[in-house]
Amino acid sequence: MRVLGIDPGSRITGYGIIEVSGGESRYIDCGCIRAGDGALPQRLKIIFQSLTEIIADARPDTVAIESVFMNRNADSALKLGRAQGAAMCAAVVQDLEVTEYTPAQVKQAVVGKGNAAKEQIQHMVKILLGLSKSPQADASDALAVALTHIHTSQTLLKVKQVSAARQGRMR
Repeated sequence: MRVLGIDPGSRITGYGIIEVSGGESRYIDCGCIRAGDGALPQRLKIIFQSLTEIIADARPDTVAIESVFMNRNADSALKLGRAQGAAMCAAVVQDLEVTEYTPAQVKQAVVGKGNAAKEQIQHMVKILLGLSKSPQADASDALAVALTHIHTSQTLLKVKQVSAARQGRMR
């Protein structure tokens, strides 16, 4: 399974691609889409077009994206939500399933605590993927989202297998 993780931002959107095979996660690529300081509609266009190209090149099986959170500034949250929408549209127009994860879920899955700092996420992504150096923060966050999806998917699969085995024994 190949997963594209996305950390949406209206100025910088991080992406990370991980492939899992035989229970092992392997780094494929990561980077940042820099939409700049122009008008928001133009930045959304850049996000959409760039992710469309990345999806076409990387051919992921699924997309995982960090969900929008409300901090102190409602305007920032709205812009972030629009960037997330542009990213989601780039995936769904190519018939990919999109799964959302909260920042706390990502931090919990990758670091082990839901209030981890960005530096802790970068460090754990580097360790978990065997990278020689930590990726840029937004790209690292996107890789963390992809890792979260992989871990969550593997856990859900194990739960289904155990449940099916138990139902089989009940018959």
